[in-house]
Amino acid sequence: MTQIQLTTSDGDITSLDEPTVQRFASSLHGKLITAADPEYDAARTVWNGMIDRRPALIARCTGTEDVVRAVNFARTHGLLVAVRGGGHNVAGSAVCDGGLVIDLSPMKELHVDPESRTVRAQAGLTWGEVDRATQAYGLATPGGLVSETGIAGLTLGGGTGWLRNKHGLSCDNLISVELVTADGQTRTVSANEHPDLFWVVQGGGGNFGVVTWFEYRLHPVGPEVALGFVLYPIAKAWEALRFFDRYVAVAPDEVSPIAVIGTAPHTDAFPAAIQGERFVLFGGCYVGPVDEGLRILQPLREWSTPLIDFSDVMQYVDVQTLWDADYPAGKRYYWKSIYVNYLSDAVIDSLLSAAADCPSPHSNIDIWPMGGAVGRIAANASAFGRRDLPYMIGIEANWEAPGEDAPNIAWTRALWADLHRFSSGGVYLNFPGLGEEGDALVRAGYGENYARLAALKRTYDPTNLFRMNQNIRPAA
Repeated sequence: MTQIQLTTSDGDITSLDEPTVQRFASSLHGKLITAADPEYDAARTVWNGMIDRRPALIARCTGTEDVVRAVNFARTHGLLVAVRGGGHNVAGSAVCDGGLVIDLSPMKELHVDPESRTVRAQAGLTWGEVDRATQAYGLATPGGLVSETGIAGLTLGGGTGWLRNKHGLSCDNLISVELVTADGQTRTVSANEHPDLFWVVQGGGGNFGVVTWFEYRLHPVGPEVALGFVLYPIAKAWEALRFFDRYVAVAPDEVSPIAVIGTAPHTDAFPAAIQGERFVLFGGCYVGPVDEGLRILQPLREWSTPLIDFSDVMQYVDVQTLWDADYPAGKRYYWKSIYVNYLSDAVIDSLLSAAADCPSPHSNIDIWPMGGAVGRIAANASAFGRRDLPYMIGIEANWEAPGEDAPNIAWTRALWADLHRFSSGGVYLNFPGLGEEGDALVRAGYGENYARLAALKRTYDPTNLFRMNQNIRPAA
């Protein structure tokens, strides 16, 4: 009888006979994909081109029943499990070698209630799909900056974007979720039902089960918004970032600014004269009347003579796609993050020194002010972790050729290590590199919340079935 080799959750190899696997396949409404299927390579491919893993089985789930059956099958046979939503996770934990991938990407159902200002969305949706549906009613919930990002991974890890200062993180806007836990039980989780689990899904990652449905609060946004998006020469970057820090200190919550150090791409969107030129970018989206927004954003536009100014009144759904072309599927990505205490002169010196030595013209250093609604929530009110530091630095190494992996990863890690001298703690776990620091990185991300998370992990996932993530190990 034919045997199928699979990796267990402990890293060993187990064998399942073909009838056992076939019974599992027959129990699903969706398809169970193996390496013999023609769609296998497409099904195992994720957004980050660095990730090349070969799962033994991929369960393409069409609904919660399929997820329950997949979780039960994995637990019964002790299999290594990965959970895929939109497949945009930069660390690549949505796919595993030799195990079972629970693939939620076919789950695209969505319901908008404009009266209650809520949306219920299945876990396979992307932010672009949710935004298009909610913007039909002039509503939105905070998402990311790239429309092809899956809602599941971003929300469970926090979720920072254009609306954060006014309306908080993606996870701050959850009303409820439907969660399949390691025991195969389906729970509706909210502030009133299983509040301990509701606390953990607000930033605790995929550690506590598979979320199949998300219910979010919606807010009036757009459909037109004022956007500031202006590039200045790198020669003026030091003075520009000193100005940016002053602007952030007085900007209203309606603006969620970002500054980016990068290189103008060789595309038709940029004049030939500035293609390949390094820049510092000021960005900001204003949530409110566009005339007022243009006035509030004007200082970003007139600080000095820009290389180019893309600022305009735009449809919010178009703002959400501005960076899509810069992050295509298949490019190689390695991102780290750290919170810093101040955007001090020394921090700026460190950032600009690293930018000058960057090995790839596709890479960025992002400076995220993290104030407003994000900072007004207590750190222990959700699993997310620290909210008291004013800036998050995102170090994004982006490149194309596999032979360039080593210098780009080394560049990212060197800057990340250097910035620790300006930080009193905290990292954003949606930008974890490849998670190679393990437990130390996770503890840094959750800070004082880690002990409670580990205790709850022991309660709800004592065997650590859900370990392909920024893993919280069950408390001893």
